[in-house]
Amino acid sequence: MGLSQCLFDMSSYMLYKLFLLSNLVVIANSLYSLQQPSCHDEESSALLEFKQSFIVNLSASVYEGAYTKVSSWKLADGETSNCCSWDGVDCDVQTGHVIGLDLSSSCLYGSIHSNSSLFRLVHLQRLNLADNHFNYSQIPTNIRNFPRLTYLNFSASAFSGQVPSEVSQLSKLSSLDLSFNLDIVSGNGLLLNASNFGSLVQNLTSLEKLDLSYISISSTVPNSMANLSFLTSLALLDCELFGEFPVRIFKLPNLQRLNVGYNLDLTGFMPEFNRSSLLMSLKLGYTRIFGNLRSIAKLDLLQELDAPACNFSEGLVPASLGNLRQLTYLDISENKFGGPIPDSLANLTQLTWLSLHQNQFTGPIPPWLGNLTTLTHLDLGRNQLNSSIPKSLSNQSNLQDLFLDHNRLSGPVEFHMFLKLQNLTALRLGDNNLDLLIESGTVNAPIQQFRILGLGSCNIREFPDFLRYQVNLQWLRLAENKMHGQVPQWMWNTSTETLKYIDMSSNMLLGQLPIPPPNLLYYQMSNNNLTGQVSPLICSLSQLRFLDLSNNRLSGMLPQCLGNFSDGLQVLNLRNNSFHGFLPQTYTTANRSILKMIDVSHNQLQGHLPRSLANCVMLEFMVLSSNKFNDVFPLWFGTLPKLKLVAMDHNELYDVIGKPEKNLSFPELRFLDLSYNNFTGEFPLEYIFSGNAMRGITLNQSTYLKAEITIDISFATRMDFATRIDFTTRIDVEYSITATIKGVERYFAKIQEDFTAIDLSSNKFEGRIPEFIGELKGLRSLNMSNNILTGSIPSSLGNLTQLESLDLSHNNFSGEIPPQLAQLTFLGEFDVSHNNLTGPIPQGRQLTTFNSTSYEGNPGLCGDILPNKCGVAKAPQLPPSSVEENDSGSAGAFEFDWKFILAGLGSGLVVGVVIADVAITRRQEMFLKSVGMIRLMITKRESCGGIN
Repeated sequence: MGLSQCLFDMSSYMLYKLFLLSNLVVIANSLYSLQQPSCHDEESSALLEFKQSFIVNLSASVYEGAYTKVSSWKLADGETSNCCSWDGVDCDVQTGHVIGLDLSSSCLYGSIHSNSSLFRLVHLQRLNLADNHFNYSQIPTNIRNFPRLTYLNFSASAFSGQVPSEVSQLSKLSSLDLSFNLDIVSGNGLLLNASNFGSLVQNLTSLEKLDLSYISISSTVPNSMANLSFLTSLALLDCELFGEFPVRIFKLPNLQRLNVGYNLDLTGFMPEFNRSSLLMSLKLGYTRIFGNLRSIAKLDLLQELDAPACNFSEGLVPASLGNLRQLTYLDISENKFGGPIPDSLANLTQLTWLSLHQNQFTGPIPPWLGNLTTLTHLDLGRNQLNSSIPKSLSNQSNLQDLFLDHNRLSGPVEFHMFLKLQNLTALRLGDNNLDLLIESGTVNAPIQQFRILGLGSCNIREFPDFLRYQVNLQWLRLAENKMHGQVPQWMWNTSTETLKYIDMSSNMLLGQLPIPPPNLLYYQMSNNNLTGQVSPLICSLSQLRFLDLSNNRLSGMLPQCLGNFSDGLQVLNLRNNSFHGFLPQTYTTANRSILKMIDVSHNQLQGHLPRSLANCVMLEFMVLSSNKFNDVFPLWFGTLPKLKLVAMDHNELYDVIGKPEKNLSFPELRFLDLSYNNFTGEFPLEYIFSGNAMRGITLNQSTYLKAEITIDISFATRMDFATRIDFTTRIDVEYSITATIKGVERYFAKIQEDFTAIDLSSNKFEGRIPEFIGELKGLRSLNMSNNILTGSIPSSLGNLTQLESLDLSHNNFSGEIPPQLAQLTFLGEFDVSHNNLTGPIPQGRQLTTFNSTSYEGNPGLCGDILPNKCGVAKAPQLPPSSVEENDSGSAGAFEFDWKFILAGLGSGLVVGVVIADVAITRRQEMFLKSVGMIRLMITKRESCGGIN
């Protein structure tokens, strides 16, 4: 009885509690409905009209959490829906006006114009349209309709054009983010002129956050920016800023985050920081701002230090850097730091990102790195680290990216140790001296899935069997191994949806060229033994950016689709095969082409050059050497605004090269090789190089000619890729060429930006070299040998102070060698042989250092290094004479040579006579002393012509 009563009482109690709870819900809903503001009809209508102006495209947003917020925006049938309840819409509780609109990552695609209904929401205080695609439309000037705005975010939304000055009128802004409005492939993006930049900084004095990253500003940083005392976050990443960065900005009282990276011409210095600084994130990478890490080590609150390529003044990493115990992100790559990796970095136990890439660190990889168990990214690549890979690295269970490539690591490495790292998805071990041991056979356990695999130069002999189970690979490098035979068929069933980069160059692969998955962007198969024709199936690679099939034994005709690829293809290298027939004849329209490099040299291609190549307006590097092209000189190449290198030697090109029109000026051309063709007539030097960069090229540059290949291989979402953009979206492909320089054929694996050369040798060019040649101040090598050039050697060649090689041999030049050439102190190769030159070789440090072969074949030349000495004559053998009496009583006749050096003439009078190496009698000596006039100098057997 008691138990039943107890259960009844408990049930009653629960029912009572549920009754109270349901009433509380009703009361709460009633209170919420009373507090929920009612949307104004005109604003609801404006929002719906704004929605209708776009289409929903899932690719318009890249953030992983993107969804279509506007899908909830609708009016219920027969009644008015409250827009204040719509996703992304925020209303004022009291007035009901829309004061906030957040449509970030809403997959919106379309353009925003000044007549957009958006600008009818005049009460807006917060506006966020980040991570959509507004089709490169401009930010409308009607942005001024929002004077109450405190927050504006248009980042990563595909806006372009000038940022309107009206933005600087939004004086209440505390947060402004216009960053990442840049399309790397097309170049579309936001611009901000210096005047508007200054006004923006001057007027928006309430700013707490300012992010203009990837806006092309091309200006100095206004000093007035140091007056933004409320600023907590400043990001000016890759804005093309230059000049000195105001040092006072580093000391803004509330500044916590500063990012001015990738402004290559931004200078300045870091101050001595105080421990009171609030700086938590400092990013200065790829600028010319300098300082020392010891000062940075005083920033106790620092969590992120991103400072690659900053030219820090220390040779070693200071041990004090290990005092920054709050650091989670450290990148000091490309700074020429040397010595061992300091043990003090073992104190940085909060690190998730550590990059020491491309320094000069030596010694072994420290075993204590295995204790930094929070690391997700570790990059020690491109140093001089030696010894083996420590097994302690297998302790880093959170590691996602491990890069140890381009060091001096050696010894056997079991690939299995990396498979223990279950989170590891990016691994690069290449270009060491490792023996990578990879187990083969059936795999029962789940295999580790990689996105990035760099296993080049790892002594791999067979295709790794585990690759057949990879489904997420984006990047695969197996170059410079010992793999042989044909590529297995299962290889092309690997990661068919994701694979974008394949490099299998420099192996011993046989058979026909395999056709990879259609999404591929980068395909490198050079330096193998591939044979046969290129299958037309290669045309399925419609997204290809890079194709290198050079140095194989491929043959047949080229697929014509290789020309159609040029709307996306940036590098095409087919060098040194046996292709025949014609180049692809159709290239894309000029407004889409991004082809930068084409090399089809050392094949058997023939016919005319495709006129449609003029559409490739991004073309920088064109090598057509050693083929059978039969055409006139393509003057229309002069319309290509970025063309830097043209090599067309060893072909069957012919005819006179006419004078180009004014708009055909080859503005960037710095290497031209037309040697071994059949060109005739005068070469129009002053026309082709009239507006040329060679006239004012910057000398002694440490950069190299290269193509930056854009490949989207993301480590993270777009919202987070600022710190990783250099690796994930750009691959530097350095140009290479074989050229004859200083009389020797050389292979240049990379070409310096300031490398300049003109080679017109072995043609039938005639006429004179114009004095204009002296205006090409940056010229390093000039070869005009084996032509029928005439006239004198222009003295203006002496202006080419950087000239290292000059070959004018085998022509019909006459006159003397200009003495100005003696001042060319860099000249290492000089040849004027086999011409009609006369007179002495100019005296000086340079021209007299070359041997006689540089001058042979010029009968009228004289000099110390030649058989023909200048001003030196030999007397003939005197006939026998009768015995002469002398003071000593001896008498006799001697055979001798007379060597007279005439020191000066005056009305036929000898100013001085020097006699040397002559055996004479006393009578002859007295005769010479008595003679006061000499009309003729007698040499042995003949007169010395030209001397009176």
